[in-house]
Amino acid sequence: MNPLALELNQLLDGSVAGRMLSDFGRRLYFPKGIVAQSAEAGARAHKFNATVGMAVRNGEPMILPSLSAQLPGLTPREAVAYAPTAGVPQLRSLWLEAMKAKNPSLNAEAISLPVVTPGLTAGVAQAADMFCDEGDTIIVPDMFWGNYRLIFEERRLSKIRSFQFFSDEGGFNLEAFRKVVTEEAAHGQLRILLNFPNNPTGYSPTVHEAQEITNILVEQADKGADVLVLCDDAYFGLFYEEDTYGESLFAPLSQAHERILAIKLDGSTKEDFVWGFRVGFLSFGSAGLTAHHYDALLKKLAGGLRSAISNSSSVGQHLLIHLFTSPDYASEKQGCFLDLKKRYLRIRDIFQETPPPPCLETLPFNSGYFMSFRCRGIDAEQLRLSLLDEGIGTISIAGGYLRVAYSSVDLDQLLELYTAIFQAAEKLSATGS
Repeated sequence: MNPLALELNQLLDGSVAGRMLSDFGRRLYFPKGIVAQSAEAGARAHKFNATVGMAVRNGEPMILPSLSAQLPGLTPREAVAYAPTAGVPQLRSLWLEAMKAKNPSLNAEAISLPVVTPGLTAGVAQAADMFCDEGDTIIVPDMFWGNYRLIFEERRLSKIRSFQFFSDEGGFNLEAFRKVVTEEAAHGQLRILLNFPNNPTGYSPTVHEAQEITNILVEQADKGADVLVLCDDAYFGLFYEEDTYGESLFAPLSQAHERILAIKLDGSTKEDFVWGFRVGFLSFGSAGLTAHHYDALLKKLAGGLRSAISNSSSVGQHLLIHLFTSPDYASEKQGCFLDLKKRYLRIRDIFQETPPPPCLETLPFNSGYFMSFRCRGIDAEQLRLSLLDEGIGTISIAGGYLRVAYSSVDLDQLLELYTAIFQAAEKLSATGS
């Protein structure tokens, strides 16, 4: 094993992070190669800097005039230069400040600085690389984003174990969650992924449910289990009901117990409506970790990023810096949020005025981009294809569920959309399809 990896492992030994590292995670390190030497040169090479493989003219990166004309608000360095492996420092600091503002209970002094990843998906994959080995089990609700299978089961050869997301009464199934967590904790380690607002259901826990989720995990940590919780916060902030828990579970979990390691996976993708920028963030938090532990984890994460993608897009990061420091940012973002909330409320009104047919059971939803139906007596894939014949696109899941992304349908078109869904479902139900 590389001496740099051994050094980082020694720093992490005895901590929840050190105990839960995968074999690959233990072998990760950030090399003192071109990137590290270039960073040193950036600070000290005041005469000539002949380190980075970029073409420079008069101290600035070369940029084609036709491209520069498309990016008038950015300098050549912001537009085309390489970004540091862990991300542009100013953006990382701005995102940490934003995390504090969005999560008032977060102890921002006791977590790591966020690291930039090329989209939230890459953040999930990096976390899986660092903490999931072949045969390890990761717990997810039975309603989950299909890409988790590729990341955990195919890339890492780990096993997904699911539990029933919703209770019979509606809402997060605390008893099913407690049962699966208790059973897996008997092996000494827990790996859990929670995605709120949830894709595909558009559900986030209530204040009570969030507290109980935290309590259940703390109970197992108290009994001696090491707990890793990945908080996929892709749609964070899009909460439409007063009783919905308005913070990330990362906030309480990151300071709940020395045996709990929380990882926050978030990004501007959905929060700031910049889907194609592919700028995500990964942050570590645990009551048992110090600044030295976080430094070691960040170096391992940087090594993972270096080995996979080198660095994230610079232009997207600098555009976000300009966005976050704009005086109009907050009001513009609020305007988009209110637009989505109006769509959510309109759907609620439609369901009150014209309830879905018996063959479509509405699953609980209160946030995010989506809502889903459980198909009763009809096949979801057949329903999807029937709707597609009418020029309407939806997503079928496991043959039994239909996901509707109302985020992509204008407010004044929602009634037409759901009327068509109801009619197509009723037609299938009548024919027994």
